[in-house]
Amino acid sequence: MTQQIFSLPDVGEGLTEAEIVSWKVQPGQTVAINDVICEIETAKSLVELPSPYAGTVVQLLAREHETIEVGTPIIAIGDSAAHDGGTAPSAPASPSATVQPVESPVPTLQEPGVESGPLVGSGPKADAAKRRPRRQTPAAQHEPTTPTVAAPRSAGAAEAPSAAQAPNAVVGLLSRVLAKPPVRRIAKELGINLSDVPATGARGEVTRADLESYQAQREREQAAAPTFWDHTKRPSERRVEVVPVRGVRKATAKAMVDSAFSAPHVSIFVDVDASRTMEFVQRLKKSRDFEGVRVSPLLILAKAVIWAAARNPSVNSEWVTGPGGDEIHIKHYMNLGIAAATPRGLLVPNIKDAQDLSLRELAIALNELATTARGGKTKPADMQGGTMTITNIGALGIDIGTPIINPGEVAIVAFGTIRQKPWVVSGEVIPRWITTLGGSFDHRVVDGDLSARFMADVAAIMEEPALLLD
Repeated sequence: MTQQIFSLPDVGEGLTEAEIVSWKVQPGQTVAINDVICEIETAKSLVELPSPYAGTVVQLLAREHETIEVGTPIIAIGDSAAHDGGTAPSAPASPSATVQPVESPVPTLQEPGVESGPLVGSGPKADAAKRRPRRQTPAAQHEPTTPTVAAPRSAGAAEAPSAAQAPNAVVGLLSRVLAKPPVRRIAKELGINLSDVPATGARGEVTRADLESYQAQREREQAAAPTFWDHTKRPSERRVEVVPVRGVRKATAKAMVDSAFSAPHVSIFVDVDASRTMEFVQRLKKSRDFEGVRVSPLLILAKAVIWAAARNPSVNSEWVTGPGGDEIHIKHYMNLGIAAATPRGLLVPNIKDAQDLSLRELAIALNELATTARGGKTKPADMQGGTMTITNIGALGIDIGTPIINPGEVAIVAFGTIRQKPWVVSGEVIPRWITTLGGSFDHRVVDGDLSARFMADVAAIMEEPALLLD
């Protein structure tokens, strides 16, 4: 039997490793070209890998939750026509034996709960109406035998399934859980195995009500479990939860350590009277030009950062160590990064060439960036090439914090919450909308004077947005 080895491809820009989140196929299962074989997690996104071959899965060469390097063999696929009906798949050959080279297919970036479509450049998906087989439940596994490979079809392609194929088809139907796509999506988002949910729908279908009932029961059980704050439990019952560091968390941890211990940080803070920014935001919301566009004070801060960086170009640069020595690369364009908290961790997608956008275009870009990040659909390319970052910790009611510079940049601005506070104006104490801005800078590039001038320029726009019209 000729078998082909598929190795982990580089699904992003410069990917070096990824984690196998889950396998969607099992040994003995027949797959078509573009059928999803597994889901992997990179440092930036979840990706469904398609099969580059049609045939029978001979062996899975990597375990679930295992982090492997790009180029590592992950699956062996054999020619199903080479099998006799009912015979077990042979052991996989070594990568050097009868292995045909494979060009990595173009993957589909996919997040939990989102159905994928045909892959660009990979051709139409064969038998698109067929659902992927589920793993057999214990009740359906009558014998602990090696998975049976479907017998080859004779020259008459339209003939009925053979006796060896019929039992497999029946078992597959019996083991499949009936549920509509929205229910499957919600179950995937909640991490619920549909086979665990008692079904009450017609023909044994799992309904949304079944799912909600199961989730409510699961939450009650979790609430009843002993926690750190349950002082009635004995010390022997105290729990320690171990969370493996993978994916986005692993990448973020490495990036922050590298930044904190390679770039000497200096941070400065400034209190700002943002009352006129609040008034300006209200006027924009009522403007017909911004109809249907979400507007917030973050829009004014983003524009202020772009404006201030144009006046102080060295804050929008990068420290580069090359063969010829250290260099400062000043970038006369702005790819503005916005730190976004997502269910998968902290991501920093950026708005390309933000300096060329009007206020309305910038508002739309910010909205799209936030929506895409929250939905877990941010593409790896959207997180490459950032030149400066804003982190909006004020959205969580925090006044200010000390941010760490995003690697490859030399400045980051933290935006605290805007609150009404007593403020002295012309000798009188009156309530004003006050916020605190914090900036961290790479002191190898940005001296104290430059960082102060930059933050003063940002504060000036927040205090008087009309300066943007000059």
